[in-house]
Amino acid sequence: MDAMGKTRSVLTLTGRFINEAVSFFVFSILDLVDFFLCFLYKVADLFFEAEWKPCYCSSSKEAITNSGKILLSEQGESKIVCLSSTKLQLEEISDTLYTRPSLLSEVSKMTTRENKRGSAVRSKFTVNSTIVEMLQGKIGGQICHPIPRWSDCDCKFCTSWTSSCKESLYVKAEGPKDHDAREDVLFIHGFISSSAFWTETVFPNLSSAAKSNFRLFAIDLLGFGRSPKPADSMYTLREHLEMIEQSVLEPHKVKSFHIVAHSLGCILALALAVKHPNSIKSLTLLAPPYFPIPKGAQATQHMMRMVAPRRVWPVIAFGASIACWYEHISRTVCLLICKNHRFVEFVAKLVTRNRMRTFLLEGFFCHTHNAAWHTLHNVICGTAGKMDAYLDTVRDNLKCNVNVFHGRDDELIPVECSYNVQSRVPRARVKVIEKKDHITIVVGRQKAFARELEAIWNNSSPSG
Repeated sequence: MDAMGKTRSVLTLTGRFINEAVSFFVFSILDLVDFFLCFLYKVADLFFEAEWKPCYCSSSKEAITNSGKILLSEQGESKIVCLSSTKLQLEEISDTLYTRPSLLSEVSKMTTRENKRGSAVRSKFTVNSTIVEMLQGKIGGQICHPIPRWSDCDCKFCTSWTSSCKESLYVKAEGPKDHDAREDVLFIHGFISSSAFWTETVFPNLSSAAKSNFRLFAIDLLGFGRSPKPADSMYTLREHLEMIEQSVLEPHKVKSFHIVAHSLGCILALALAVKHPNSIKSLTLLAPPYFPIPKGAQATQHMMRMVAPRRVWPVIAFGASIACWYEHISRTVCLLICKNHRFVEFVAKLVTRNRMRTFLLEGFFCHTHNAAWHTLHNVICGTAGKMDAYLDTVRDNLKCNVNVFHGRDDELIPVECSYNVQSRVPRARVKVIEKKDHITIVVGRQKAFARELEAIWNNSSPSG
């Protein structure tokens, strides 16, 4: 037995050494590749960046672009007007970890001019009349849907959000009417996913009693699924919360509600709980990405190292490292895969003989690199320093039940994260599911999970 134990230890150490060595070699090459791609994209952006490509055209007189709003005049000239005031833009930027340099420089220039002259200065420029006519819809007919940006696909599924309200998230609602519902439940999906993560798994497996007593709201977060994907958004925590409020809480008159959240959604769930402490009936968190920050460490950098450790194995950690550390490589992947997702989905179904979950593929592909990159850095990493305060508020100011689920084999968010939540909020109940990972904690055990949710909702006590 001692010999077997020593052999395992040697093999483990050898495996770690090989992983470290290979990781160092691979990521050294990726550093060079990303630098090279950065140069290529800087050159390409001079000619092909979507400065002339509107996100959508609400009338023949205006169009929204990456840098602001183009107002088209009758004389065939146009001028750039920022979508919001400089003050608001600076407030948004201060809440982010990562921002586009072009936007920062533009706001900086405007602020300097305001300080010098005491009033806002709007840059003007003249464009070719043919371009103006095209934007006005005089050439090629009226533009009634977005012209895809470089990372967008032009299929109906990807552009479906443009046919609905552009000021609201896509919301899948089920259950009784307002006056018949006993309580409300908000479902928040994880990173690069969609509301289908819930509607294709949990919703069909809820009992008839639950469906008759609870209004269920599953949303596509801003920039994902069928929700709007504004090119000028920084996808900050504030923007995500405001869109949830104006898409679900306000129009549906939701006063108190349960929250079920997965991964990235757990951060938004905690922030919502802090913002609406008297409205939360229960918090159900699946694989919450909570890493306590060591004393003296920089919160966002520590979070990036924990979520994306720059390792080639396991595969999911390698993918997270690419997405987190290499903007231009991940942008290329988005360009090659997301823009051509219909072909990729066809190949995946052909190889797996339709065993691949279609809704998981759709959720993964239906986003833009802009939304994914900024959400990753500004929400997951950028709020790392706020998580302690959020959990302390839940512990001290909320009376709702807190339940945490985690897959034992989760290779992206380790199970220790859930125990970290419990250490901060002692009343939180942690349930570790054996032989389940980051996705199969729900997918594959949806019936059991639906029963667990119903028990939580029925046993929860009102907050406040």
